[in-house]
Amino acid sequence: MNYAGLRFHDTAKGPGVRVSLFVSGCEHACPGCFNPEAWPFDYGETYTAEITAQILDGLEPSYIKGFTLLGGEPLHPKNIPAVREISQAVRMTYPRKSIWCYTGYTFEELLRRIETEPDLGMLLRYIDVLVEGRFIEAQKNLALRFRGSSNQRVLDCPTSLTVGAPIELEEYTFIP
Repeated sequence: MNYAGLRFHDTAKGPGVRVSLFVSGCEHACPGCFNPEAWPFDYGETYTAEITAQILDGLEPSYIKGFTLLGGEPLHPKNIPAVREISQAVRMTYPRKSIWCYTGYTFEELLRRIETEPDLGMLLRYIDVLVEGRFIEAQKNLALRFRGSSNQRVLDCPTSLTVGAPIELEEYTFIP
């Protein structure tokens, strides 16, 4: 897997100060996407265990509230094995820090894939908040928190998985 960027003090991709990993590779190609340079799977740098160590070090300070995955498309089948490993390392090392994931897939699409993609099901269990749905330029709304278009939903991932239906969050703070 390649990654397009790593930010250690991101305040735009979830509540509080966060570490954010921009994964390379996306086939959605949403018109108006904020990060089209990350669409090619070979864009950026090769992800290594050293980057995971940097992420874990970056998450250590108490003022860092969590980790955010975005892209590109972190939940593309090509990216899932590496993203699952990263998420597992974060969850095991910092169980009280939230993990947010941005994806162009809807929750319903992801549920259908879980049956044939066991790594996806395992990965989703590590995610606390799933910001889902493709960006739709005609529904762009700069007043929305943590999403770009009004069709996108901010979901409580564990509860959504338990009930098998998308459960939207009203509040975007998270303390496990």
